[in-house]
Amino acid sequence: MTTASERGRRLALLGGTPTFSDPVPLGQLGFPSWERFEAAIRGICERGWYTNHGPLAVEAERRLADELGVAEVVCVSNATVGLMMACRALGLAGSAVVSTFTPPAAAEALLWSGVTPRLCDVEAGGVHADPETVRAAIDDDVCAIVAVNLWGGFADLDGLTALAAERRVPLVLDSAHAFGSAYRGAARGALEVFSFHESHIVNTGEGGCVATDDPELAARLRNIRSSYGAGRPVPVPITSNGRFSEAQAALALLALDDLESARRRNREQFDRYAAALAGVDGLRLVEPARARESNHQSAVVEVDDATFGLSAPQLVRVLRAEGVEAAAPIRRPLHRTTLFRDAAAGPLPRAERAAASLVQLPLGAALSAATAEEIAELIVAAGRSAATLAAAL
Repeated sequence: MTTASERGRRLALLGGTPTFSDPVPLGQLGFPSWERFEAAIRGICERGWYTNHGPLAVEAERRLADELGVAEVVCVSNATVGLMMACRALGLAGSAVVSTFTPPAAAEALLWSGVTPRLCDVEAGGVHADPETVRAAIDDDVCAIVAVNLWGGFADLDGLTALAAERRVPLVLDSAHAFGSAYRGAARGALEVFSFHESHIVNTGEGGCVATDDPELAARLRNIRSSYGAGRPVPVPITSNGRFSEAQAALALLALDDLESARRRNREQFDRYAAALAGVDGLRLVEPARARESNHQSAVVEVDDATFGLSAPQLVRVLRAEGVEAAAPIRRPLHRTTLFRDAAAGPLPRAERAAASLVQLPLGAALSAATAEEIAELIVAAGRSAATLAAAL
């Protein structure tokens, strides 16, 4: 890597050498050492128990429940399957309100479960749904509210809990980004779904879990998870294949061992971005919303193109030319996609503004705090050369 002082900060799009010869990726991408992973896999092979709620899966559920402070955790093959199972376990039928500013998996899981998504806008000045925007989208057929918690932060769960109670529907939390974070209030929803994708702080390749304090709901989830169920048999409407393999469980246990060090690493990188970008006109590093404690697994900046001189898509192009795999965290709101274009009752302008103005930066195991600082310096340099870059772009 060529340092800022060595390059004199001549950007690649203006004829300079790219800062990073090997692209700096997005996502947490944390993985244990080969020695630890090999030992875990060797134990699985020696036992000859590879899936079907094996001993490591049982242990992973216990440790995850302890970490989350809940009564029950049901591990699943991935978070989307977990959300589909949750819809069935809750007996949802009708429509459910979900933010349009979210990755598509939450709304697609609703569709797979026979539930119609009703898309709502985001709160003023933020990226989460709030009681006002959810209420505006509620129709007479509403059966649930789905709150998506983004980037180590949270929606207004206290307000949404009150609204869900008023409407007598469950509040479902899609917390794919939020493992290792803690909400500043007490609300938990009927259940909470977490993802263990490689982009998140707990990485099992694929995988996830559903957490709840309701033992009956957990029993239904365990019986839905596979055709022959697990634990106490209870009636369920349908079964599936959402089993969590022993290899996934082994990775989950190793990731839990490393969780605190991963949080510290993320926080250090986030703080380097914050310090280097402080005071840059037209840029704002998005803080995790309403988090008493955050996993800080994502670094997202809001770009005011009129002040900074470059738009968010232009900044992405500048950084990608330097070998930084920056991207729009949500390329377009769901109501702007073919599948969900009829799922909103009206215009959702706040979400559209957010999608057009946000850039996600690398943060995680694949870079160091010094690399985060170097990327921030590239952004500062881009702002200084904004007029020239804009003309070149």
